[in-house]
Amino acid sequence: MSIPIEIIANNLQKERKSAALSLGEVARRAGIAKSTLSQLESGQGNPSLETLWALCVALNIPFAKLMEAQAQATQVIRYGEGASVVSEISNYQAVLLATCPPNARRDVYILTTQPGEPRCSKPHPIGSVEHIIIMQGSAKVGLLDSAELLQAGDYISYPADQAHIFEALEQDTRAILISEQR
Repeated sequence: MSIPIEIIANNLQKERKSAALSLGEVARRAGIAKSTLSQLESGQGNPSLETLWALCVALNIPFAKLMEAQAQATQVIRYGEGASVVSEISNYQAVLLATCPPNARRDVYILTTQPGEPRCSKPHPIGSVEHIIIMQGSAKVGLLDSAELLQAGDYISYPADQAHIFEALEQDTRAILISEQR
């Protein structure tokens, strides 16, 4: 699927204004006509890869910056459709719901876990904190030496820069995990 010109136009204009550059200056740096840049920013035209690349170089931005759609106020990920990772050691699956936007430091996951081998995590970078909300079932969660028994609806936060554990105590225990790096 190709990227709609409106997305390119909005991103191009946003990045140019963010760099505090005029249409003429960006066009000069990119080696294109000022009228071509004006058309692109107004959502007209069919820019070539080379033109877009030259504009990215002129604005000193990664190529992907022109292609990415702006975040929407609402994002829905249906159960079972998110990108997931599975533990090789225990019956533990994490589905990434949201990544850290630039200059932010949080990731949000849905955990689906089963009783058996607990998920023991080594310390994360200094200042990391995890927040867990049990949605279904029960689990032993927290620092290895002081984990808490949590039931559906319970919340815990703990310093994740220390060894920690998530041990499901019931079938199909589900939780929300928010991982922060401060």
